[in-house]
Amino acid sequence: MIRAFDAFSLPLLRWFDPEDAHRMAIQGLRLLPPVRLRPDDPKLAVRAFGLNFPNPIGMAAGFDKNAEVPDALLRLGFGFVEIGSVTPKPQAGNPRPRLFRLERDEGVINRLGFNNDGAEAVLRRLAGRANQGGIVGVNVGANKDSPDRTADYVKLIETFAPVASYFTVNVSSPNTPGLRNLQQSAALDDLLARVIDTRERVRKNAGDSPVLLKIAPDLSLEELDDVVHIARSRRVDGMIVANTTLARPSTLREENRAKEQGGLSGRPLFRLSTRMVAETYVRVEGAFPLIGVGGIDSGGAALTKIRAGASLIQLYSSLVYKGLGLVEDIKRDLSSTLLRTGRESLSEIVGADAATITAEDWPVR
Repeated sequence: MIRAFDAFSLPLLRWFDPEDAHRMAIQGLRLLPPVRLRPDDPKLAVRAFGLNFPNPIGMAAGFDKNAEVPDALLRLGFGFVEIGSVTPKPQAGNPRPRLFRLERDEGVINRLGFNNDGAEAVLRRLAGRANQGGIVGVNVGANKDSPDRTADYVKLIETFAPVASYFTVNVSSPNTPGLRNLQQSAALDDLLARVIDTRERVRKNAGDSPVLLKIAPDLSLEELDDVVHIARSRRVDGMIVANTTLARPSTLREENRAKEQGGLSGRPLFRLSTRMVAETYVRVEGAFPLIGVGGIDSGGAALTKIRAGASLIQLYSSLVYKGLGLVEDIKRDLSSTLLRTGRESLSEIVGADAATITAEDWPVR
């Protein structure tokens, strides 16, 4: 079923504007009949942030911004789904066009700007599927015109705590002016202190809500030192490494498209994001797990990200080029690797190459 869907949809969607194609993909998933997949290999199960993931592959934030199809994605084999980014008030985002394919590079540039239906509409959808099970995280952000962006994050924690499997505090999107400033030491410390305090305050009624911090791949190592120190001192439950990059590697072949403003994702981000996973892993020193995201488009790429230090991984841009069948391909490759090497779980190889990767030349020039 999934292979047939990919064979039909991928060539068709390529004819349309990327944002229109994305909307069509969401509608297609809403109409897709239930798919019966083989059960996940038990060796692929991961325990992280106090949650039990059936497999390590998640749908990254940005695909299902408004929580329209989380259950369809879970049925298609994802181990977890992250919806959003969600802001307190509905937000139109930046003017179109704002999404661009770099076909020959298998990359994507977006400057969407947190376009979403707002907290009220998204909460209604998540509350409606609350008994479905599965791990569905909520990626939270601030409204562009908010007078107090930290207060936006606090409000969203309060709002979604009863229905979120976990939260991702997104301070790393490059498409909301000034948002990345929240990664600076004083601002980040204040933000995380208030977010964690809010999480603790609502825990009695809403239950546990792990809080993860999503960072940019464009941080300097000195900035990363500060971010990890604050994340550890404020006792966040994990980090997601990394968001899209403002860098443009010299190897890009789609030179004209590469000039578009926005964050670059997909295959061109792989080396930089993997390096940042390794750099973060060695600084975290086992205090909490990491989710690795950026350019994962094969089983080999997933394995590299895990060996760099990621306990879990997320995909999005690669699905534009490889289709939903990629999820099962990666799971099959990971299972084969465990079988071939005689290991019982992926946890045995998390971070195995981190020290080696951090000693390599920096990947972006």
